[in-house]
Amino acid sequence: MGKYIAKRVWMMLITFLIITFFLYVVYCLVPGNPVMYRYVDPDVEETKWQYFSGMVDTIVSNYCDWMGLTKGPDGIRSGVLQGDFGESSYYGRTSIAVLKPKLINTLCLNTVAALITLAITIPLGIFCAVHYKKPADAMIQTVTLVGYSIPSYLIALLAIFLFAVVLGLFPAGGSKTPGLLVKGLPMLIDRLYYMFLPTICLVFTGMASMTRIVRAAMIDTLSQDYIKTARAKGLKEKVVIYSHAWANALLPISNSLCRWVVGIFTGGSLVIETTFSLVGTGTLFWDALTHSDFQMVLCLEVFYTAASLVGNLLTDLFYTLADPRVRLDR
Repeated sequence: MGKYIAKRVWMMLITFLIITFFLYVVYCLVPGNPVMYRYVDPDVEETKWQYFSGMVDTIVSNYCDWMGLTKGPDGIRSGVLQGDFGESSYYGRTSIAVLKPKLINTLCLNTVAALITLAITIPLGIFCAVHYKKPADAMIQTVTLVGYSIPSYLIALLAIFLFAVVLGLFPAGGSKTPGLLVKGLPMLIDRLYYMFLPTICLVFTGMASMTRIVRAAMIDTLSQDYIKTARAKGLKEKVVIYSHAWANALLPISNSLCRWVVGIFTGGSLVIETTFSLVGTGTLFWDALTHSDFQMVLCLEVFYTAASLVGNLLTDLFYTLADPRVRLDR
C-alpha cells in the first residue's frame, strides 16, 4: 500500500504540473492580458517563427517563475509550490488572503449538504431497491426524477419564493446578519440560519441523482445468486440486505459517491452560491472571470485541480475498505 501511495503521489505531481501549465498558457493568451505584449520587441521586424519562439520561451519562463520552480533575483523560490499565488488585481490583496474566507463558506456549505444528502440517499436508495416496482418505489422515483430534471437555479428561486417571500422564515441571501458582532455559538447559529436555504437546495439536487445511483446498484446486487442462496438459508432479511447486499453494492457506489462529493467541492455549488449571494469559491471564481482577475482565477484552478487529484486518490483507497479483495499494491 505504501508503494502504491508513493507512486500515485508522484503521478499526481506530474499531472498537476501538466494541467497547471496548460491552464497558465490559456490565461496568458486571453486578449488583454499584459503577458501577451512581452513576447517581442515592437521595434524589431521578426518572422512568425521568431514570434512564436519568443512567445513560447516567455510563457515557459513565466510559468516556472509563477510555479516557483526557478529562483528569483534574490535567489529564493517563491511561487505556487511555496504557497505564493500572486496578488489579485481586482481585490488588491494576495490571492490566498482573498480565498481563505470564501473557502471556509464553501467548505461549510458543501460539507453539511454532503452529509445530509448521504444520510438521506443511502437508506432511501436501499428502500427503493428492496421495494422495487412497488408503489412506494414508483412515487420516490417520480420525485427524484423531478428533482433531477429541474435546474438548480430554478429550485433555488422556488425556495426563496416559498421560504423567504411567502413564509418569511429564512433570509433570501447572504452569509450572516449585516453588522452582527458576535462570536462563538451565536455566530454559529446565525451562519446556520443563513445557510439553511442553500443547503436544502444542494441536498435536493444531489439527492435526486444519488438516490437513483444507490437504487440501481442495490437492485443489481439483490438479483445475484448468492443473495438468493442467503435467503434460502433462512437468514433474516435485514442481514441479507445490510450484511451481504450492501457490502457488495458499496464498491460501484463508492466511485459515484466520491466523484459527486469532489464535484460539489470543485465548483458544483456555483449556481447556488450566486443565487443566494453566498460568497464562496464559486462566486469568487465568477467575479474573478468577470473582472479578468487572472491571478485569482489561476489560484482557484489550482485549488480545483488539487482537490480533484486528491479525491481520485481517496476513491481508490476507499476501494480497499469497501472490498478487501482489492489490493492496490499488486
